Amino acid sequence: MVGDPISGVSVDALSSFGEAFGGEIVLPGSADYDAARVVWNGMIDRHPAIVGRCSDVGDVVRSIRFAREQDLVIAVRSGGHSVGGFSTCDDGTVIDLSLMRGVRVDPEQRTARVNGGALLGELDREAQAFGLACPVGVVGHTGVAGLTLGGGMGRLQRRFGFTIDNLLSVDLVTADGELLHVSESEHPDLFWGMRGAGPNFGIVTSFEFRLHEVGSDVVQGTIAFPAVRAHEVADRFREYLDTAPDEEALSFAFATATEDDPSFPPELAGQPVVVVGATHSGAPDDARDVLGPLRDAGPLFDTFDVRPYLEVQSLADEEMAWGKRFSMKGGFLAALSEGFVDLGIEQITVAPGMGCWIGLWAQGGAIARVADDAMAFTGREAPFWLGVEAAWDDPSLDDAHREWGRVTMDSLKPFTAEGHYVNDLMETGEDVARGVYGDVKYGRLVELKRAYDPDNVFRLNQNIRP
Repeated sequence: MVGDPISGVSVDALSSFGEAFGGEIVLPGSADYDAARVVWNGMIDRHPAIVGRCSDVGDVVRSIRFAREQDLVIAVRSGGHSVGGFSTCDDGTVIDLSLMRGVRVDPEQRTARVNGGALLGELDREAQAFGLACPVGVVGHTGVAGLTLGGGMGRLQRRFGFTIDNLLSVDLVTADGELLHVSESEHPDLFWGMRGAGPNFGIVTSFEFRLHEVGSDVVQGTIAFPAVRAHEVADRFREYLDTAPDEEALSFAFATATEDDPSFPPELAGQPVVVVGATHSGAPDDARDVLGPLRDAGPLFDTFDVRPYLEVQSLADEEMAWGKRFSMKGGFLAALSEGFVDLGIEQITVAPGMGCWIGLWAQGGAIARVADDAMAFTGREAPFWLGVEAAWDDPSLDDAHREWGRVTMDSLKPFTAEGHYVNDLMETGEDVARGVYGDVKYGRLVELKRAYDPDNVFRLNQNIRP
């Protein structure tokens, strides 16, 4: 343990903590400090007083108790992908689970036990070794923990539901340092809250998931159209979605044609386009008939092909690489209406860069077959998730991209439905949390907070206050 002293923390207290800690403690001034404090979103530049890379559950317990004794704010890091930077902090302690990786699959029971620091790519690989999969997100270097506790959207969601719909249990360290096993039968009220508001109640060191049979190959691709055809494509997309099987993961987005993408005709460079994407996770031989109504519309290009599931799950890894500056606003869309399409075209036309998107992911299917009050997550009854995203590299463009996202989302709010996907959030506060969950669920979550974290130790993220 090398580095500068922590302001307000005695050398003896820090030394005692370090002697009991089995992992790695990184302090400001040490050679590893900058690497330890960095997170995925290049917009976030914070300086914690201490980063504790935990080696086991005991280290997590010790870290919580030390932080409470020394009155240090706690941030929890698994994969470090929080878009709002909630997995780090200034002047507090980061409880880092990145050393606690590992996935154990039981192919007979079709379950997986996943440690708190594991990444999505690790879970995908281990499950696919047995022809299985868990519905998770679309960027392989995302942490399983953060994605799951906020919901977990991805390419299998219409077929098998969100990640939380396949969560069987968690092992949780509470604010008091107590280890709980939480499931439908043990602490069921807390399990209700963990699925959609989990970061508020403790640190999950292990997850148990249900797995499903998914073949090694899927059919995946995109098609694109000039913006002048946006309403025609939206009509076709709506009609297609009405009868699409659950095996179809479908997206609809407004974007900008880029010069470095040879798929776009050169004359369209810099112009707004509509991009439709799909992943067919059923039998590849069925995909031609299933996807035909979309592909037969005369797109600018068509990239659909049979690809290994693991390859598809890593397609966005480079595009969403660490270090890019990223901002987003999100919500749920009530309908793919003509007014929404008009505004989508209008706003993407004035986007400040090529890395701006206004995207929809179709819900329905297995998502809609779970009752809204079954868990804390709110928004599954809407037909679409909506994301307004911007990624860029130049810090001088920060204000322009963030302002575009804010203005765009404000203009689209009249078309949104109840709820908010909390993994999109870049803001905190009581009003934010109440707006996410609604008054009834928020009230229930407050009671859980009072029971399991009355001192608001885990006050980052959505910040449900006791």
